[in-house]
Amino acid sequence: MNESEISQYIIGTFEGVDVVVASGDSFFFYNPDSNVPPDHRFPFVTLVTSDINDQFSNLNRPTVFRLNIGISKQTFRSLFGELSHPSGRDSAAISGENSSDYDFTALDQIMPHPVYGRMLWVCVLNPSEETFETKVRQLLAEAYDLAVSKHKRRVARR
Repeated sequence: MNESEISQYIIGTFEGVDVVVASGDSFFFYNPDSNVPPDHRFPFVTLVTSDINDQFSNLNRPTVFRLNIGISKQTFRSLFGELSHPSGRDSAAISGENSSDYDFTALDQIMPHPVYGRMLWVCVLNPSEETFETKVRQLLAEAYDLAVSKHKRRVARR
């Protein structure tokens, strides 16, 4: 799948989603009433197309992009095992400091995000149709549900 197809899937599948495109990257926010101030938004999914913010995935290759998805702790653990403390070796690998545990340049593989893995973000470079259908769709739905839940809690506190 390409970036456009994935973007259209997200916008067409999930209600209340705003997309902000900056420097070729797309940031997907849950904003059902279009009233969340920009400084209070946090994306639940991003599509990144360049190495501007990090160089772990070598996104400067032609047609390579990275889909990043924020998921629950339970799902993250089911995929990658237990998170360790920031000083631990696993945490360093997940944050991209030790890329020997993951090849962050590999296409079509779900893996911890090279920088935001500690924050329970996963990524996949150029997901195939099969990976999208069997894994990514479910992760996107979970990320969306988490964003909706956070939004509802925020509104309830007002």
